[in-house]
Amino acid sequence: MDLSRHLRHFIVVAEELHFGRAAEVLGIAQPPLSQSIQRLERELGAELFDRSRRQIELTMAGRLLVEEARRFLAGEERLRAMMRQAGDGELGTLRIGVPPEIPAVTLHALLRHVAEETPGLRLELHELTIPEQLRRLTSAQLDAGLVHHPVDVPGLRSGPVVEIPLGVVLPRTSPLVLARPRARPGSRPWEIALADLAGHDLVVFPRETSPAWYDRMLDVCRAGGFSPVRLQHARNPEFLLGLVLAGHGVAFEQEAMARREPRLAWRPLAGAPLLRGICVAWPERSAHPAAARFAALAAGILAQDVTAGTPQAAPGTSPPSAARPWSVVYAP
Repeated sequence: MDLSRHLRHFIVVAEELHFGRAAEVLGIAQPPLSQSIQRLERELGAELFDRSRRQIELTMAGRLLVEEARRFLAGEERLRAMMRQAGDGELGTLRIGVPPEIPAVTLHALLRHVAEETPGLRLELHELTIPEQLRRLTSAQLDAGLVHHPVDVPGLRSGPVVEIPLGVVLPRTSPLVLARPRARPGSRPWEIALADLAGHDLVVFPRETSPAWYDRMLDVCRAGGFSPVRLQHARNPEFLLGLVLAGHGVAFEQEAMARREPRLAWRPLAGAPLLRGICVAWPERSAHPAAARFAALAAGILAQDVTAGTPQAAPGTSPPSAARPWSVVYAP
């Protein structure tokens, strides 16, 4: 028996105290309405209306049922609304992986925007390296993760890709910071060309962290005239900055990373040859309803360049008015 439908019929009859008018309100014929009320009475084992008089009246059981029926129907509507919201990704918990190097302002913006747009959705954040995120995504231990693009792991989908131009991180005492770099065609005096880094070591993440990006970065360096004398590997962002500060090489990162250590400087690379793709990935099978929405939101936050400040100017020069904005690329 469709209890909800019969209770809705009962409520209208109880309000109208007339089967004909109630049928008009419900938009059905009177005989099916009468049958619906009779079936409800049989199911509940009680007469709901006194039909012995000219105008029907509620029995004691009927009067008790009115408020209970309204509460029942209201609860059913709340339940349906909750399920709709859950299906739309507006409720529940979304387990998100974030890399250790994510800037604090970016993380804050993501949390704030999710809270504003979907207040019923809770983000459960896990600080994980990219390989750890990919492993947990494929085993369904994470619902989504902020990873490097391309994502060449079977069974994962990815959202819009944000391309972030990287600059060079080096000690503030480096001659490349203290001396005005020579101007190259098409470059600004505060920029550093890859060829200017010749003779330096390079501090970089291990190749297994993101093989495609690792190989591409080294190819771009060699094509630009920079073949690192030696490669120093660092998994942790703080360890990377420490190696650069100790003079063990330069590194390629976004400006917000260098700001963590005041004794380091950041310079944009001439021509922005290194663009690191960032996107949100999630399992293709049994995808969380909020994963795709979060991917689009995260891309929007990253593309706003919320972490970019004014690049540090070399001595004797004026800082640029604005950094090159990040771009969003919609992956196929």
